[in-house]
Amino acid sequence: MVAISTNRSDLRKARMGTRGAWLIPVALALWGAPAAAEMRPTLNFYGATGLIDMPSGEAQPDGQLSVSTARFGTNSRTTLSFQVTPRLSASFRFASIRDWNKNSACYPTKTCTGQDRFETYYDRSFDLRYQVFRESRYLPSVTIGLQDFAGTGLLSGEYVAATKAVLPNLKVTAGLGWGRLGSYGSIGSPFGARPATVIGFGGDFNAKQWFRGPAAPFGGIEWKAGDAWTLKAEYSSDIYTEEDANRGTFRRKSPFNLGIEYQASENLRVGGYFMSGSEVGIAAHYVINPKLGVARGLNERAPNPIAPRPSRKADPGSWTTDWVTQENAGPILRDNIANRLAADGIVVESLGLTATTAQIRIRNVRYDSGAQAIGRTARAMSQTLPASVEVFEIVPVVNGLAASKVTLRRTDLESLEFSPDAAAQMRDKAAIGDVMAQLPGAEVNPAVYPAFVWSVGPYGRFRLFDQKEPMKLDVGVRAEGRYELRPGLTIEGSVAQKIAGNLNKRPSEIPERMRLQPVRSAVYYYDRDGTTALEKLTVNWNSKLSPSIYSRVSLGYFERMFGGISTEVLWKPAGSRLAFGAEVNYVKQRSPDGGFGFKLPGSMYQTDVNPASGPASYSVVTGNVSAYYELAQGFHVQLDVGRYLAGDVGATLSVNREFANGWKVGAFATKTNVSAKDFGSGSFDKGIRIEVPMTWFGGKPTRQTSRQDIRPFGRDGGARLSVDNRLYGQIREYQAPVLNQQFGRFWK
Repeated sequence: MVAISTNRSDLRKARMGTRGAWLIPVALALWGAPAAAEMRPTLNFYGATGLIDMPSGEAQPDGQLSVSTARFGTNSRTTLSFQVTPRLSASFRFASIRDWNKNSACYPTKTCTGQDRFETYYDRSFDLRYQVFRESRYLPSVTIGLQDFAGTGLLSGEYVAATKAVLPNLKVTAGLGWGRLGSYGSIGSPFGARPATVIGFGGDFNAKQWFRGPAAPFGGIEWKAGDAWTLKAEYSSDIYTEEDANRGTFRRKSPFNLGIEYQASENLRVGGYFMSGSEVGIAAHYVINPKLGVARGLNERAPNPIAPRPSRKADPGSWTTDWVTQENAGPILRDNIANRLAADGIVVESLGLTATTAQIRIRNVRYDSGAQAIGRTARAMSQTLPASVEVFEIVPVVNGLAASKVTLRRTDLESLEFSPDAAAQMRDKAAIGDVMAQLPGAEVNPAVYPAFVWSVGPYGRFRLFDQKEPMKLDVGVRAEGRYELRPGLTIEGSVAQKIAGNLNKRPSEIPERMRLQPVRSAVYYYDRDGTTALEKLTVNWNSKLSPSIYSRVSLGYFERMFGGISTEVLWKPAGSRLAFGAEVNYVKQRSPDGGFGFKLPGSMYQTDVNPASGPASYSVVTGNVSAYYELAQGFHVQLDVGRYLAGDVGATLSVNREFANGWKVGAFATKTNVSAKDFGSGSFDKGIRIEVPMTWFGGKPTRQTSRQDIRPFGRDGGARLSVDNRLYGQIREYQAPVLNQQFGRFWK
């Protein structure tokens, strides 16, 4: 471990730093000016809203997601930031400092250990910032921020920043920083001394340091010189103690930074900078906003119109119910609707009829919006069913499970189709509830079961944040198959063949001793030995125990590392924001060669300190109880409490924001009874989850998504079994909380 001092005993530079105080009165004098036309908030070298290296008081547009990469001298930073709410933003950063150990005493002899063993030091960090005040005529926007609040502490700092537009093309920022943002030009320690920062395992919240120790002013200006060009100048309160004074990776000669930025497109911004009086820097920021429409415009088949019925008075014969007694009326109507919906990628599983009510069960295989699939089904029903059928009951089915029943009146469909606010009015009149049995005499589509679907395509598997090789990647080909025997009963499997890659290289971070069963840290062996691998092969049985209680039983090889049996029960009423579930699994760890066996090689347990082999097999009972709740504005919370794969016990909290167009961005953290020392670097499992609908990028309707969990580390503590098609994720898309959010697409 390396201790970092936040002060530097260089009185000449400290005196020079007090010159930055001129920024505060100048900014205060200008803040009384009227608010100018809005200039786009920009991002700094940390990928957070700010100037060049310093933060500002602004916030990005709600929902904006950005990826930034910046480099100057020996410093490189890549940051993913998300504007969680209009005021709250979060960032995850991967930074590197080259020449880290070049000036260490051990470097010439190549005997460096601990942190000094790295020629390039890689660091992961998380930020949070909250905008307390928004800009008004007389007041600036003000933001409070925590930088690297749960990392190793290398980049840790806190700040209060204020920004005011003083002219249509000019903004001024002033602020006060602590930690490394208070290391130059201090004006004192208003909240007491700051405990020493220690580069250790990271991951623990360093709350005792927040806003403690020396505080220093910073500030700058931002001038929009044209439609695409912006000039920036700032006074920095970061003296780069560790990089400059302690390790000499570069020389900081001045607190002033200068930059010019170019808005290359709506999404891309690039810049060049002169940093610290000694270094040239470059940065690029790519931003997207999931709240906006499809990136390339939506290219899809137009929906069929609603077919209005003739009035009873004009054509009383069309309203007769005699058709109910007609031979083969049910199969004929079912096939007519099925043929209409086939072009929309909607499969009809069954149709039940009475003289006035029709219940159709559908499977949506195309649209990423359940509301859109329901709307298209309603249109097809209006075009094919006799006029006497007034009530439409549409039941979406997912893997054999009837997720909900959406009840519509045909009269409402006919009268609202062309209303200005048709979607909102239709939602007010629709009923979404639970469902169990089908209507008596329902006609099942014989073409649906049994069915076999398969695909062959490329795959990419990557691993991030290894200390020596931050990005490792394997590419290959994967064959997948799914055999549906009957509603709810399926056999699924996939086989993968690696073609090229470097995931078989041993990670640099080898534990000193084996503290936990290597359930996830052993991934290297599965990448090395499983070049041809049976990834999964499972038999799954989904069923409903009551209108609002669902069950699942799965048996087989769930993932590359584990196989066994998994059982699950879920209580989820169709109209409720709340759900509860329970899962119990008995699993064994699979052999790394990707075959059918469960024998583990002794090398998986060997470390530099303990060369002894471990047990030849490993089995564990694992499971959890879960609570789910849908909040407002697309926010969703999930809490899982239970036992994990390494036998540890604890809880996982996940918070996600889900957008109407299918984007999902969230974060998760797991804390168990494993100590930070036994867990290793990172202290506990945490990460960011992003799921992108392919419709958003491709412009064509599809249910395919790309999901990525970004973890700073893949450790054994808090590891959960990977099981496809857990119940909650299957059915919630077609229940009221999600359908309400997406109902604007009912008429699409």
